[in-house]
Amino acid sequence: MSERVFVCSINWLPLHNENCFMYEELKYWYLRDHKLFRTLSFSQIKQLCIITGFKKASKGEIIYFSSSDVPRIFLLKKGNIKIVAVDDNGNETIKDIIQKGDLFGELTLETDDKNEEYAKVLSDDVAICSFLMSDFEDLLLRNPTLAISYTKFVGLKMKRIKNSYSNLISKDAKTRLYQFLKDWAEKEGTVNGNSVIIENYLTQNDIAQIICTSRQTATQLLNEMEANNLLSYNRKEIVIEDITKL
Repeated sequence: MSERVFVCSINWLPLHNENCFMYEELKYWYLRDHKLFRTLSFSQIKQLCIITGFKKASKGEIIYFSSSDVPRIFLLKKGNIKIVAVDDNGNETIKDIIQKGDLFGELTLETDDKNEEYAKVLSDDVAICSFLMSDFEDLLLRNPTLAISYTKFVGLKMKRIKNSYSNLISKDAKTRLYQFLKDWAEKEGTVNGNSVIIENYLTQNDIAQIICTSRQTATQLLNEMEANNLLSYNRKEIVIEDITKL
């Protein structure tokens, strides 16, 4: 097995197999299409492909542990993933929902962070590229323009997470739920006038963890919204009848 196999039995596709050419082409276009790498030339993208692992995974699979001995940076090309933080008592909170085009993993390029977290697949299937942190650091050193773009990318992501934490502290559970649904609808919803349909890949427990409340409270709030004809909720989709009322 090559070094591109992730720990904890999370297997990355090896670079040398019968489908090697197909995977190399996939990696090239995945990387080329990402806004972070658009400043790189054809040859630079090809070089980037050499240090890039590739994986497809199914719903429920764990992709990443922060405690891994082989720190990596990941790029999600298809599907949705949740980042779950675990405190000293074993309590879990959803820290972030990763969507197509997002980076996750050791984004700050620091390995001394003691926070425990893992990434788990939410959608039916995902496609992911990954880089060893050491390889990615070397890439940034050799490409100053890319390093600047990466710094801005991570900075915006950290600012969004910080704002999310601020909302958790300053607002009640109902307001947090409404804000979460509005943000989700804006990012992924299908709009028809004021009505928005969201493909639902989150359980009620997931939503509760995201807005930092109990499952019972989240269920109660969703039921109240349905009773007030603000939305209809099931395992496959959420229909917000009038987004302007949230």
